[in-house]
Amino acid sequence: MRVLITGGAGFVGSHLADAFIARGDEVIVLDSGSQAKIRPLLGHPRFHLVVDSVMNPEIVDGVAAQADVIYHLAGVVGVEHYVADPYHVLNVNVNGTQNVLRAAYKHGRRMVFSSTSEVYGRNPAVPWAEDADRVLGPTSIDRWCYATSKAAAEHFCLAYRRLGLPITILRYFNVYGPRLDRLDVGRVITIFLGQLLRGEPLTVIGDGSQTRCFTFIDDAVRATVAAGLLSGAEGQLINIGTQEETSMVRLAEIMIALGGGTSTLRFVPQETVYGESYEDVPRRVPDVSRMERILGVRATTPLTEGLVRTIAWFRGGRARAAQP
Repeated sequence: MRVLITGGAGFVGSHLADAFIARGDEVIVLDSGSQAKIRPLLGHPRFHLVVDSVMNPEIVDGVAAQADVIYHLAGVVGVEHYVADPYHVLNVNVNGTQNVLRAAYKHGRRMVFSSTSEVYGRNPAVPWAEDADRVLGPTSIDRWCYATSKAAAEHFCLAYRRLGLPITILRYFNVYGPRLDRLDVGRVITIFLGQLLRGEPLTVIGDGSQTRCFTFIDDAVRATVAAGLLSGAEGQLINIGTQEETSMVRLAEIMIALGGGTSTLRFVPQETVYGESYEDVPRRVPDVSRMERILGVRATTPLTEGLVRTIAWFRGGRARAAQP
């Protein structure tokens, strides 16, 4: 099978490319970003990299024509982007997705769209089933532009489904693991990791009672592969995650215990980190029954095991970077 992965040089995309190469499939990656995460695949006879963007419709059409299935993972993610450049977030996540949808529909290709738990907003009624209400803050708070962009993209996906496009929408819940972003930016785990590896206090926003369900990358990739292969997944919206709920302060304590060193906790007001254009979500918990029933996948990696592997990978990366 020939698989196209937009954003395939990123965190989830690079692991997904590994999985399909290991299956014996051929992989085309469309990505304009860093190639560091896919460096081991460069030169592999069944791996092809196209350095360009989903904002280029001609390129998207050309690579879609070559694929049997399309995984659309390209997008702008990260709190630092939501509050600094909401236009870029909206433009790429909505208009880039339309380019991929048009190409998939034109060539009759099956498609899997990478969405996010952010679409549920701050709905207090957890766990969130896929048909749960979306509860968002005002448009004047830039923090909500990412959730809005992904929800709008989902609407386009579902509209194309009504036209006959075989499509599956996956909503990821806090996926982490080796190759996760850069230290100090993006997600809470990499922010904590940067501080941990330098022996600095881990900065917990607010009182740290906010909870998330952290999904190890291996579990997320198993579900993602299945979503593009199983006929029962066509036309479905599916949460990808675990129901193991962890508070931010507990996450920081676990990482300090696993990482050793001298780090402590430091509690900081939210506005000192993100300004006034951010609004946090108290709890984020998925209903994963569709993932287990339709995809046949359960997230089985304990948080401590996943964090040990993640910390070890980042420590190894720092050691390699320090070599002459």
